[in-house]
Amino acid sequence: MKTHLIYNQVERLGELLKVGSRKAGAEHGLQPIQLEVLHYLSSCNQFSDTPMAVTEYLAQTKGTVSQTIKVLEKKELLTKQADNKDKRISHLKVTQKGRSLINETLPTNMFLAACNTLSTGQQAQITSSLQTLIVSLIQSNNMKSFGVCHSCTHNQKLEDGSYFCKLVKEPLADKDIQLICREHKSVD
Repeated sequence: MKTHLIYNQVERLGELLKVGSRKAGAEHGLQPIQLEVLHYLSSCNQFSDTPMAVTEYLAQTKGTVSQTIKVLEKKELLTKQADNKDKRISHLKVTQKGRSLINETLPTNMFLAACNTLSTGQQAQITSSLQTLIVSLIQSNNMKSFGVCHSCTHNQKLEDGSYFCKLVKEPLADKDIQLICREHKSVD
């Protein structure tokens, strides 16, 4: 089996990504975890933008996420808003300043430079292989998939072309079905 080789290569890739993330974040006075939180929040839907969802997605402690959120709020990169239906729940919204920072820094210049050396075919092959590995890791460890709504069993396309989430019983905008959801369940 090539398990050790795959693990070593993925671990090295992870470390290289962290190098780029540390460099990109440092230019803005941010730690890698702070960039990760902003990146996740800029990519998730309104059902997945809570501190608990961030904790689950990044597999961090509640304390780490709480402190990270405080720093990002202080830097005016995100805001915390109470839920309209349940005031115990707060939603984290990336500000325009935060979105600009994410768009400027991620993917990192280091990563972009590497991808630019790959052919379209190589990029497709890597994408497919990484997706297969991610799905395998999630399924074999009973983890939440945090996928996008368009590939979820709860997502229903209505006759008028609009979308509806059968789980939360709410309509979804076209842009919503491209966002990460913590309640995602893959279409088998």
